[in-house]
Amino acid sequence: MAETNENKPVAIQVSGVKKMYRLGQIGGGTLQADLQSWFARVRGKEDPNTKIGEGERIKGQTFMALNGVDLTIYQGEAVGIIGSNGAGKSTLLKLLSKVTAPTEGEIDIYGRIASMLEVGTGFNGELTGRENVYMNGAILGMTKQEIDAKMEQIIEFSEVREFIDTPVKRYSSGMFVKLAFSVAAHLDSEIMIMDEVLAVGDMAFQKKCLDKMREAAKQEGRTVLYVSHNMNTIRTLCDRCIVLDKGKVVFDGNAEEAIRIYMGTEESKDFPVAFNYENVKRDYHFGREIFVKSVRLLDKDEAIFSIGEKILIAIELRSEIRISNLQMILRVKDKSNVDKIAAALSEPFSVSKNKCELIVFSFQTDKLAEDQYCLSFEIISKDHAGNYFSYDNPYARIQVLIENGDLNEIFWSKKYWGNVRLNEITVVSKEEV
Repeated sequence: MAETNENKPVAIQVSGVKKMYRLGQIGGGTLQADLQSWFARVRGKEDPNTKIGEGERIKGQTFMALNGVDLTIYQGEAVGIIGSNGAGKSTLLKLLSKVTAPTEGEIDIYGRIASMLEVGTGFNGELTGRENVYMNGAILGMTKQEIDAKMEQIIEFSEVREFIDTPVKRYSSGMFVKLAFSVAAHLDSEIMIMDEVLAVGDMAFQKKCLDKMREAAKQEGRTVLYVSHNMNTIRTLCDRCIVLDKGKVVFDGNAEEAIRIYMGTEESKDFPVAFNYENVKRDYHFGREIFVKSVRLLDKDEAIFSIGEKILIAIELRSEIRISNLQMILRVKDKSNVDKIAAALSEPFSVSKNKCELIVFSFQTDKLAEDQYCLSFEIISKDHAGNYFSYDNPYARIQVLIENGDLNEIFWSKKYWGNVRLNEITVVSKEEV
């Protein structure tokens, strides 16, 4: 067993790994393309058949799919690997699965690996589903008796019982994935490597697979590596996530932060972020009657709050007429100002005709999880018939942090429970039974 860190045994150690492919060695697909590539090499010119976007990773007639990757993955971790197409994700998994060897560097694997890199990987189309289970088990070093003991669980999980004795060449891609995942999940391997093949299966089976992988990591102590472009599945399964870009690791850490980096929506760490509207050159004209002159924080220089801290928001309004039935809706959205998370409604207030008035609203953060949020402020009114009129809204960004929390309080996990905490559940009665 390898050395440990924080009492966790190392499952995979990747040190300085590079993977280089030679261009033009297989062929361009047509005689014309091969001749074009050959003539360019003779003249010392760029290959005209090189794919767009790969030039910066091409040196001469070589392509660096991975360029100096260092990783340490510990036993029992569920690690996501994300990145754009061509970033090197699949190449890394192939190296770990020993489908191919690195050009430079070392890879140390501590445990048996079960992998799904593409639909049908490791399956022989002429063999039945049952025979392929035995073959995969034998590859992992299991005896026939050990495979027999797992067979019923594999068939039940795969949902292909009626086709288990049919040659797999007749399987649909979805059936392939179901059986292949079931084999990888139930046979005795310490490391599971999953590429994006789960996208082929139906939604119910995808959820079942994610639950199984989470169980394998959390309860069985197996190591899971999972590649996907579906960020929701990354959030659900992985606590740690690696971002690859152009063959290099650009981030290794928290899954949410990794997703922000990958999606290109990481917010600046310098606050306030577009909160203060006092310096705008013109008024916000929301409707023909009401102008929002400014929106600002009171008693704070930065839009950073501890959980439980009160936010005081001052909005300066000017109205062309007197309105006595105004209310403000505060909408709390995610950091990209897209998804609505929660909303709060103020008490009714009024504004005078042709006067600038400063109205201060207070808002508690004790129900929010630690994160960055976008706040939008919408002024509304209701006429005598009950119709609502909206005067639109400016927005601002804030950050909520945990500081010196009560050690006796359960830490709120937004990953599993959401960003907003509802009111506490009341214990109505307690009786001995």
